[in-house]
Amino acid sequence: MTLSIGIVGLPNVGKSTLFNALLSKQIADTSPYPFCTKEPNVGVVEIPDSRPQKLSKMEKSKRVVPAVIKFVDIAGLVKDAHKGAGLGNQFLAHIREVDAIIHVLRLFKNESVGKAGKIKPTLDYQTVATELIFADLATLEKQKKPKPPQITKEDQSRWEVIQRAKKLLNDGTTLVRSDLSDKEKALLSSLHLLTLKPELIVLNIDESQYSKQKEILDQFAAFDAVAICARLECDLGELNDEERREYLQTLNLAHYGLEQLILKTFKLLNLVTFFTVNQNEAHSWIVKEGTTALNAAGEIHTDMQKGFIKAAVCPFETFIKHGGWKKSLEDGAVRFEGKDYLVQEGDVVEFRFK
Repeated sequence: MTLSIGIVGLPNVGKSTLFNALLSKQIADTSPYPFCTKEPNVGVVEIPDSRPQKLSKMEKSKRVVPAVIKFVDIAGLVKDAHKGAGLGNQFLAHIREVDAIIHVLRLFKNESVGKAGKIKPTLDYQTVATELIFADLATLEKQKKPKPPQITKEDQSRWEVIQRAKKLLNDGTTLVRSDLSDKEKALLSSLHLLTLKPELIVLNIDESQYSKQKEILDQFAAFDAVAICARLECDLGELNDEERREYLQTLNLAHYGLEQLILKTFKLLNLVTFFTVNQNEAHSWIVKEGTTALNAAGEIHTDMQKGFIKAAVCPFETFIKHGGWKKSLEDGAVRFEGKDYLVQEGDVVEFRFK
């Protein structure tokens, strides 16, 4: 499973700089004028995780395959995008295709940026949110009320949720931040509504603002948010690990900001990692929380899913402690689970199939 995250925001807030930082290379145009990004840039980023390397050493695997997330740098949105302003229709079409949104807000000062004047991250957030709300309202207005005799109980429930969603949107509430239940949101999933997508706020700060990181985040306490300097992160990507650690120490920073961002994105999507390991490869796989062993097998190969017999399962820490598959099996540390077993974070799994 490779999930995609759309990087959105107003023009020139640092979306493309963040995208380039994530990929540790210059792919997207970062010119300081509106709409320098027209077609979305797409890149695949490894999820920071040392566990597959440890598994590889344990089983002497020939290669390591990390789990990845796809990031999409989407063109900047402007007011009235839902009416086609700027690259509005193009923007909305691209964002509809992603699984979650990273919304970049500008807190850095840069006179060369075309968006001059006072920095207003809250207003900027509302501008983008409003456009997404209008787009969702347009989608919901096109839905037709189900009529007897074909109407089912689910059709009726779905129609009632649509009416409730319209009221929430008209009140200025995005659906992901509303009090709709998971069951109600599921009834709307086929409509691919923009404000129903999980959202992470990235506060793009100056390097000098790292000392005020906590109070900046406190202003956005109601959101899933992370504060990073995209330009600094882009520069850090050009350094080796040792140089990067030394530079972070000069800023009194314990962690590489992009790693926190990627891991937060991972949690935002309610994902878990499981592993398969043998002499050929140590492989990380990502699935949604609540995925059964049967469906997890299907992520690897459809033949595994069709011929599923059982899954040999050992938690990562236990697997390492016992020294790999052979010793874990001998010590009785491996469980054998059926197709309905829910895969847990860190499971090391060997699927048995015919």
